Amino acid sequence: MSATSPVLPPCTPADALPLLLDRMRLAHRADMLPPRELRLERLRRLERLIDQHAEAFAVAIGDDFGNRSAVEIRITETMLLKAGLRHARRHLASWMKPRRVPTAPAFWPARSWLLPQPLGVVGIVSPWNYPLQLALAPLVGALAAGNRALVKPSELTPRFSAALQAAVAEAFSPEEVAVVTGDAAIGRAFVALPFDHLVFTGSTAVGREVAQAAAKNLTPVTLELGGKSPAIVDASARLARAAERIAFGKLVNAGQTCIAPDYVLVPRAQRERFVAALRSAMGRLYPSFRANPDYTSIVSERHFRRLRELVDDARERGATVIELEPPADGIGRASRQLPPTLLLDVDASMRVMQEEIFGPVLPIVGYDTLDDAIAYVNGGDRPLALYWFGSDGAARRKLLAGTISGGVALNDTLLHVAQEGLPFGGVGASGMGAYHGEYGFRQFSKDKPVFEQSVLAQTGLIAPPYKPSIHRLLDWITRLA
Repeated sequence: MSATSPVLPPCTPADALPLLLDRMRLAHRADMLPPRELRLERLRRLERLIDQHAEAFAVAIGDDFGNRSAVEIRITETMLLKAGLRHARRHLASWMKPRRVPTAPAFWPARSWLLPQPLGVVGIVSPWNYPLQLALAPLVGALAAGNRALVKPSELTPRFSAALQAAVAEAFSPEEVAVVTGDAAIGRAFVALPFDHLVFTGSTAVGREVAQAAAKNLTPVTLELGGKSPAIVDASARLARAAERIAFGKLVNAGQTCIAPDYVLVPRAQRERFVAALRSAMGRLYPSFRANPDYTSIVSERHFRRLRELVDDARERGATVIELEPPADGIGRASRQLPPTLLLDVDASMRVMQEEIFGPVLPIVGYDTLDDAIAYVNGGDRPLALYWFGSDGAARRKLLAGTISGGVALNDTLLHVAQEGLPFGGVGASGMGAYHGEYGFRQFSKDKPVFEQSVLAQTGLIAPPYKPSIHRLLDWITRLA
């Protein structure tokens, strides 16, 4: 495929979706436990797809956004996917092995084990912010587990969706993996299908609707949502280092990241020093923001306008607004490159403290004690990510014990999501279920419990007609259990 944006395909008809699903279902029933060799071959095809189309994918994503660095796409999307694929191939044999589990002593010498079995057909609904990575990362786990998959990418990245649809059609048969395209109406029809498992990545509000649609079919769901992920700067932190890592985590993809720091809690006495360090760190990463090829555009005019409205609402309600590159005669508006904005003196009445920001706007909140910071975090929904900066071991342990979040990174941001040995998922309003690495394999498998009776079994001893000695025998069995 050449490095040009593809011609946009027609929307997949809604009445074609059940036919696609039925076709995959029939294929699954004909091969309900694919051998390791076939699963590895599918994973290799997926990796070749990524390698062969990486440049075209990057061009399409850049065109969809208006501007997005090809280097950033490689770091945040392609590299993560290839790492996940290599990890899955390396460990697939051990993941697939039946796992022996203890059998109650009273039933020896019988045996018990768990047999990992594919669920069938997995539906994947991916968002626009990391369109490649968040479409294919769940697919890695689904294919490793032996499933087939239907993928519905976002309508906000139509050029990428077209490129992905064409690439998948080249690499996989329609019975293995297929991509469907379309608007929100097609998305609603998609999540209403009776999948064997459904993965949705997106906003909490839409996630609730997806869960309700899936519940009608009793379809289990993995919901990767978002929310307000805090960064907590401890009094023991090195402010310059904390500011550097928070600036990076906030400005990658211009803050359009579900695990980006949504607000910062900093000791009240250190607030001004931290703000200065943060402004300096952001300036080193991006010496300019408008017309900077390294700095990502906001994906659409609607999202650009929403972010400006959040800032305007905070300003009107008394927040101190610090714009790192103040607007001048609409410069940058056409490219939708929105420079970072820091907000001080925020309160709960402001929209920016009620909604997930999903952009380069960062409230900074002062606190007096660690207990205050923990209480502030716990006063809202459980976040998808939590970041802590400091060197005080007792404070770190207190924070980990006193908060609940989907994941945690200590003295950094974002990078916990790149660890294939850790599950990625939310909790409460930030989601349910998890994937990545073995956790994805388990999420998309059914661990079938198997009990094998021995030819030496004496189960007849507890069968009718009951003898007077049965109570002594049952007492003995109860003690063994």
